Formats: sequence, structure tokens, C-alpha cells
Amino acid sequence: MLALLHTSPLHVPVFDALRDEHHPGLELRHSVAPDLLARARREGPEAVAGDVTAALHRAAADDGVRAVLCTCSTIGEVAERAAGEVGVPVVRGDRPMAAAAVAVGPRVAVLATVESTLPPTLALLDDEARRAGRPVHARAHVVPDAWTRFEAGDIEGCARLVAAAADAVTDADVIVLAQASMTSAAKFTTTAVPMLSSPRPGLAAAARSARAPVG
Repeated sequence: MLALLHTSPLHVPVFDALRDEHHPGLELRHSVAPDLLARARREGPEAVAGDVTAALHRAAADDGVRAVLCTCSTIGEVAERAAGEVGVPVVRGDRPMAAAAVAVGPRVAVLATVESTLPPTLALLDDEARRAGRPVHARAHVVPDAWTRFEAGDIEGCARLVAAAADAVTDADVIVLAQASMTSAAKFTTTAVPMLSSPRPGLAAAARSARAPVG
């Protein structure tokens, strides 16, 4: 079983659909804690580190849970650091995406819908670049009004704003959508620049952890 820690209930059907398409038979257990993102946006991710650890403990407490996937990019760094205290592997959902972006090329355009996501995402790209021994030059941009649309349940409206921002990127080797909530923008883009999002590779990495032999 794989537990998932989300900061929006709107992520649940996204990951259920990815499981059905790519990982049939994998049991998912969802936990949703929107207050973690709300506080992290106001006070910074470090301010909620203890509460993130507690949420991960709760997510991992169910019998049969073999790994926890944190799907929120804003709290992903503090979640990953808490792995040693949780008792099961904790997968940072955006790390596989960051590794893939670094492999494409050095010029990375990062799009986000909330400002709080940018520092951990940029730090993650730097970390993956160091691991790969590759240069990275990331530029970040917050898409105005997109998060307001998402919070209101207007997923398509959010996606279209993100898609328009992606289509305006011309001087990058790859575009990174910093949050899982931005994934559906791919349906509306016309850009020729490769665009990466975190849910599919993040779930794949977590599924491998959940299915890995114990010991």
C-alpha cells in the first residue's frame, strides 16, 4: 500500500487516475492537509516542518503502508528530510521531475501558481544538477490568478492560464510545472518546448518504493 500526503483534495482523483492507468492493483491511501500549505505560504515551509512530520507519521500508520508520497512541492523538502523519523520511505513527488528536467538541458523555466513553491523547487533543481554533474540555469515565474482559479475548483481555468504562460516561454530547454495542480495545462499548450510535471514520475517512484522488498 502507498500512502499519499496532499495539500488539496483536488489531487486525489488525479493520482487515482494515474494509478488506474499505470499501476493497476496498487492500493492508495490518501491524506489531505490543506492547512499545511496555507501555513507554509504565510510563514515558510520550515515553520510547518514538525506538523509535516506528524502528518507523515499519521499517513504511514495504517497497516500495510510501505511508503509515503508527498505530492506538495512547497512542503516537499521538509517532508523528504523527515523520512528518517517516519519508519517507511518518504518520496518527494517533484524530485523525479527535477532530475528529468536537468537531463534535458541547462535552461529551465519554472512556472508556479504560488510564490512559496519557488524556493524549494529551485533548490531541488540545483541539488539534482549537482548530483548529475550538470549545469542548470533556472528562471522562475508565478502565473497570476492561476491559484485563485484552482482553489475555486476551476481546474480548467487554472490550466489555461498556466498553458498561456508556458506558450510564452521561448528561451528555455525545458519547462517545469512546479506544482501537481498545474499538470492539466499540458492539454492546452502549443509550445514546442518540453514541459514536465510531477504526478506521473512521482507516483512511479513511490510505487517502486512501496513494492520494493523489505529488508
